[in-house]
Amino acid sequence: MPSASSPLCLLRLSALGDVTHVVPLVRTLQQARPGVELHWVIDKAGHRLLEGLPGVAFHVYDKKSGLAGMRALRRGLPATGFAALLQMQVAFRANVLSAFIPARRRIGYDRSRSKDLHGLFVNERIPDRPGIHVLDAIGSFCEPLGMKQTEVSWDMATPADAHDWARAQWDDDGRPVLMISPCSSHERRNWYADRYAAVADHAAARGWRVVLCGGRSDLERRTADAILAAMRAPALDLVGKDTLKQLPALLARANLLMTPDSGPMHIANAVGTKVLGLHAASNPERSGPYSDRRYCVDRYDAAARRFLHQPATGLKWGTKIEFDGVMELVAVDDAIAAFERYVADQLD
Repeated sequence: MPSASSPLCLLRLSALGDVTHVVPLVRTLQQARPGVELHWVIDKAGHRLLEGLPGVAFHVYDKKSGLAGMRALRRGLPATGFAALLQMQVAFRANVLSAFIPARRRIGYDRSRSKDLHGLFVNERIPDRPGIHVLDAIGSFCEPLGMKQTEVSWDMATPADAHDWARAQWDDDGRPVLMISPCSSHERRNWYADRYAAVADHAAARGWRVVLCGGRSDLERRTADAILAAMRAPALDLVGKDTLKQLPALLARANLLMTPDSGPMHIANAVGTKVLGLHAASNPERSGPYSDRRYCVDRYDAAARRFLHQPATGLKWGTKIEFDGVMELVAVDDAIAAFERYVADQLD
């Protein structure tokens, strides 16, 4: 096992949900080896979210910078190198980038999860445990170092001014808040504006405040506008108004977040907000909100049968079913039923 004085390097560039899943691993490493020197090679968006994470030195790689950026990154790393590199991404670009990181031990994924020549860039592998959540797979990267992730805890390093900004967006009048983050980075995972609006109106009729959040892309703006146009009740539109540092604080003010498989789903889970996840294109048991999936809509098996002509149990773990129209399998009544499960649990 590396000593506290032996520096370790983590490589995980994206996406926001996955870098959020790495935070518990950071906590595990720090708890097992107090004072361990941790370096994390990350992308710009992930860094904007996690900048200031205690005990971590970040090295930002711009995906657009290519090999020149990789060489520049290498010059910014400690000249002595690392006791171990935890190579937590199998995409080809990340594999090539890992070759620029000097480390004696190069720990990567098991063979079943490997692709894009991943095996050529590592000399050790994590245990092969099919059927586990993405966060648990990432957590197992500490095992070749003689550690075990037995607890999952987060600290998103959200500054006080971000919480101040979130508190200023609406007055707390006692109404519970349904927040909607309608878009993921994979468009075929996204639900439909009229269906979001129907659930939002149902929540509003039950006395809830409805808040929309999201990024600054044209798709997110168009989707939010379509939801607002289809709603009968009013909603607070915060789409494009927060920063990634403010997003965790904003999500923490919600009682329930409705979203497809997305970064905000996992950030909300990390800050303790319950999630009404909308799943058909991906398996919630693998990539749903880690801590609590009671309020998820799961139509993954139905999607497997319709589009791949076999039950979900027959698919390789992690198979995505990102076909046009797959999210039509998630009905408004499914989401309302999930919402009502949450309401009922609050009354118990």
